[in-house]
Amino acid sequence: MRILITGAGGQLGRDLQEALTGEEIHPATRAELDVASRTAVFNAAEQVRPAVIINAAAFNDVDGAETNPELAFAVNGVGPGQLARAAARVGARLVHISTDYVFDGTKGTPYTEEDNPNPQSVYARSKYEGERRVLDSEANACVLRTSWLYGEHGRNFVKTILQAAERGGPLRVVSDQTGSPTSTHDLADAIAALIRASARGLFHVVNRGACSRHEFARAIVQDRVEVMPISSAEAARAAPRPANSSMVSTRWEQAGLPPLRPWEEALSDFLSQHAHQKRND
Repeated sequence: MRILITGAGGQLGRDLQEALTGEEIHPATRAELDVASRTAVFNAAEQVRPAVIINAAAFNDVDGAETNPELAFAVNGVGPGQLARAAARVGARLVHISTDYVFDGTKGTPYTEEDNPNPQSVYARSKYEGERRVLDSEANACVLRTSWLYGEHGRNFVKTILQAAERGGPLRVVSDQTGSPTSTHDLADAIAALIRASARGLFHVVNRGACSRHEFARAIVQDRVEVMPISSAEAARAAPRPANSSMVSTRWEQAGLPPLRPWEEALSDFLSQHAHQKRND
């Protein structure tokens, strides 16, 4: 199967290339394919003629989007729509990655695909715009919302906490934000299963369960250093974060697709592999 991966240099993009070994992969990094450029997107689709396009490209600087909304909307909003039109033109299927941040966080239980988004930040609004453009297009498309991604490649919360713990504690981490930590390794495997199935539409795809950022950090450091709970107000970030953005993969499992394991198991595997790789470096 011929697959075009945008954002191939990011943490998910790199794990996708590993998960799709054996397929005809055409990886395109941000420098190689600017999804905000209509010409670049349509040229890539015409040249590659993929069966599947996986859009892992995104402007993921949540705070930076507040001061650079034009770029955030170009990459996260306009870009996915252009990919959808290009996919429809060449007969490709599109898999687009979105975020839990499209929700406002006021729900007391995990969000399902039936819940209405109410994005609060520039980043969240730009990602929701991308969702809408993909789902309103004529493309055979899937939108996958995921949450709190981490993996071996690139920068992420888990690696930031590990690095901070090496410098010594105590660490200060917010305790009033809840989500569903998700391994890019597991998400990449899930996407590999999806492209071999016929499902389409909107899906939540996360490792099972939920925790606060503070609980997540404690699980990461495993009592090696103290992790002190603080409020989001004390953290004083530029962009608001949902108090609760945990999700359940209801439609995913109803479609007969393989459920992701609990977040604790995925994190444990990641920490073991990360430690092993660090010893060998």
